[in-house]
Amino acid sequence: MPRVAAIDCGTNSIRLLVADVTVREDGSQWLRDVHREMRINRLGQGVDATRRLAPESLARTKEALFAYGEMLRRTSTTTVRLCATSATRDAENRDEFFGMVRDILGIEAEVITGDEEARLSFAGAVADLDPDEGPAVVADVGGGSTELVTGTWDAVGADVAAAYSANVGCVRVAEKILHDDPPTAEQVAEAEDFVRATLAPAFDAVEVGQVQTWVAVAGTATTIAAVAMDLRSYDPERIHLARLGLDDVRGTCRRLEEMPREQRAALGPMHPGRVDVIGAGALVIRVLADELADRAGITELVVSEHDILDGIARECAVGPRRRREPDEEEQDQDAGSDPEA
Repeated sequence: MPRVAAIDCGTNSIRLLVADVTVREDGSQWLRDVHREMRINRLGQGVDATRRLAPESLARTKEALFAYGEMLRRTSTTTVRLCATSATRDAENRDEFFGMVRDILGIEAEVITGDEEARLSFAGAVADLDPDEGPAVVADVGGGSTELVTGTWDAVGADVAAAYSANVGCVRVAEKILHDDPPTAEQVAEAEDFVRATLAPAFDAVEVGQVQTWVAVAGTATTIAAVAMDLRSYDPERIHLARLGLDDVRGTCRRLEEMPREQRAALGPMHPGRVDVIGAGALVIRVLADELADRAGITELVVSEHDILDGIARECAVGPRRRREPDEEEQDQDAGSDPEA
């Protein structure tokens, strides 16, 4: 039973999953969580405008990497894979990020394509569904991109039919259009037009007409579910596989879009790092709800806590990347700049 670690470094957050993986004789895999953690690092802050990773974003990411490295040591994890997504794909100075990961964790970060991101998200998201609920479409609304992927699940493995990554996410929409607090009606209308136009090629590439189930993953969707369920605090066990009617989804999204920052921050399930961008993320989810209702007759949303992290962890057991401990010289250099040292 290998103990593996998956790290997903996106535009808005960096997340860690440490899990024990059991590979059965039929090739199926079972994950037992050892540790899950999420930190808001906002790595993609300002990337659209500057094409560079900001120093403060790199500093927040560095702090998270030190904490995750310590967790890997405490849990005796020897196999780890870090996948970086939209923000690093777009940044001119992404080598600074690569060097930081190499020095702190002793591994090479992988910048995965949008299609690979979609495939891993699908594999992680559908494993807890009944195969009879397929075909499914999985939507992963991140900070800088939104992945759509369709496929089926037979209780052993996932068969992906089509995937597409669109350059629209909560951080991009918030920084590009939703400047006021709360945003004006004109800004919301402009953002909705932008999201629909940017997602149009995704729906051209990913046929959803035969889809039976819509699954949404990642922090924007799970936070919307928590708010819709009136949870006093974020409860992943209650959120995982929660089912929401689309009218409830649209209503909750509208509320979040129209709320001023102070009200969003006061919501019990709201992570402080999502306060500024959850309205933009809700708008993306609302557009997806409209499109999937029109194109596939979808009537509800299934929210999954399992996503790309679980997909990465499953692949770690098949094709492991071995981590090395930084040598003494690297450790001395790192300690001098560790914000927690």
